[in-house]
Amino acid sequence: MQRFFILAVGLLVFTSCKSDKKETALDADSTFEISTENWPNKTTINPKSKAILNNWTEFNDLETSFDALYTVENREDLNLVIEDLIAKQKVLAESDYPEDFDKPQIKSRQKLFKTFVLKVKGDMIYRLDPQPAVLEMMEAFNAFRDQFNIIVNNTLDTKLILDE
Repeated sequence: MQRFFILAVGLLVFTSCKSDKKETALDADSTFEISTENWPNKTTINPKSKAILNNWTEFNDLETSFDALYTVENREDLNLVIEDLIAKQKVLAESDYPEDFDKPQIKSRQKLFKTFVLKVKGDMIYRLDPQPAVLEMMEAFNAFRDQFNIIVNNTLDTKLILDE
């Protein structure tokens, strides 16, 4: 009986002195660094489009928030920027579009951008690697900006096509 008691106490002491490795794994995940080196640059907007966009404050606010994306260093920074982008995108969707840009092409590109912003947020919530989703979001934003140039540079008069 004494042997069993000593063996049980020895086993109890041995298992209680075990270090907890789960806490270190969570700490390593929370300091995950994000590399912004291979992220694409924003596409340029031509002067005609820029003149129209300068008066659209909601778009300028969204663009400023998007620029903050290039300064993120870790998951927490990315999470804050994504939350800000979601808020600014909602304001932009509810705003009055400039007459030249109040077109389905612009609104569809904006919805696509919103989709990829939410995809990045989902990756952040589920602790997945956000890098591929961030790249897709950047491509969607560049397509959104590029659509402004396409609309301004389009010289085809749709009234001629639609009138018979």
